[in-house]
Amino acid sequence: MKTLEQIAAQLEGYDPNALPASDALAFLSLLVVPVRDVQQVPLLEALGRVLAADIISPVDVPPHDNSAMDGFAFDSRQLVAGQALRLRSTGTALAGQAWRGHAGMGDCVKIMTGAIMPAGLDTVVPQEFVTVDGDSIVIPSGLLQPGDNRRLRGEDLATGKPALFKGELVTPARLGLAASLGLASLPVLRRLRVAYFSTGDEILSLGEPPREGAVYDSNRYTVFGMLTRMGCEVIDMGVVRDDPALLEAAFLDAATRADAVITSGGVSVGEADHTKAMMKKLGDVAFWRIAMRPGRPMAVGRIMSAKLCIKSASSPADTKSISYLSDSIYLQSSNANGAILFGLPGNPVAVMVTFLAFVRPALLQMMGAIPVPQPLLKATSLEDIRKKPGRTEYQRCHVSTSSSGALQVKTTGSQGSGVLRSMAEANGLMVLHHSQGNVAVGGEVDVLMFDGCI
Repeated sequence: MKTLEQIAAQLEGYDPNALPASDALAFLSLLVVPVRDVQQVPLLEALGRVLAADIISPVDVPPHDNSAMDGFAFDSRQLVAGQALRLRSTGTALAGQAWRGHAGMGDCVKIMTGAIMPAGLDTVVPQEFVTVDGDSIVIPSGLLQPGDNRRLRGEDLATGKPALFKGELVTPARLGLAASLGLASLPVLRRLRVAYFSTGDEILSLGEPPREGAVYDSNRYTVFGMLTRMGCEVIDMGVVRDDPALLEAAFLDAATRADAVITSGGVSVGEADHTKAMMKKLGDVAFWRIAMRPGRPMAVGRIMSAKLCIKSASSPADTKSISYLSDSIYLQSSNANGAILFGLPGNPVAVMVTFLAFVRPALLQMMGAIPVPQPLLKATSLEDIRKKPGRTEYQRCHVSTSSSGALQVKTTGSQGSGVLRSMAEANGLMVLHHSQGNVAVGGEVDVLMFDGCI
């Protein structure tokens, strides 16, 4: 396991006090490690999980040649260029059962979509293209090629071929594909356990009466929503006051129970330093000033679990601060090296932006998912936007479609990091890159859409 100092040495020009967003992502990709525990779960419980192994098809899909249309099946050797074809219908092939009759030259078989192709017949003419004349049909000339409207055995997947791959998220389409192979369960990596809490004496939990200078905690609810959307096992630890003993207990408990710990508040310059001091005391932690807006301050690193603290205690007195933890709790430690820490800013929008930009990709890597860059769409700006080169800006925006069908975008108003309403009104983030400057009306910008994330 590399220390943060060793990881930083791998990044050219690493400066924690002026860190480009791209370097923050690179650092996190070197810090986190995927979970390894494998579970075999019923198919309906696999949705949103990460595959732990390649899935090899045990069958041909489809299992037989079949019709792609409702129509009439016939032998294509009877097609003659420039001539209509008259055929006599000798029966009907239904889906779910093989037709047992015989069709020779001059014959055809009425067939339903998905029905097995009768022996010797290789082409299907859709029923709406023929003229019916008694027990015969007439196919116009030049309409078909041999093999038209026939699905071949194994056309989708052949026996022994890979169908799904390790590291893929089980999406609805992949769930259906697994079902088409007759698989009742799938091997997946266990869900990532993530603990989170807010810090600060000014934070109110829901149900508490209002008081002067205090605000209700929104960060726990947005973080809960984003983690749940990712399929994580979430551990809500509430609000922790600016008290060293309470903070130490919360960090140790969180690191013992979870793979990752997310906090909000207490990492900015000038704030009460209890949170930062406790992070330093209990782990290997770096404090960043990222060249971005919003969300400049962030802490990352590893926090020791209570179990690890007990093992490293130099005297009985060293264990007093963790005596509140029972054996039944600390023996559940999910990470032998402690937990990955993400210390986020306190402002609501900054929390969501830093989560989307940095935490979410890192957690996906911890889940064992194949790394996939977050897709950015191109859109035309409907307004002038001021932007200083030298930092990445994530502006809340609303993307729509113009009358010509092109994507267009405008901001949702004030971009203050405490204006959560503007985040709720947005459907994406306008990503203005590190070296980018002002954007004029009609200029092209990149957009990160929210769908599926928040």
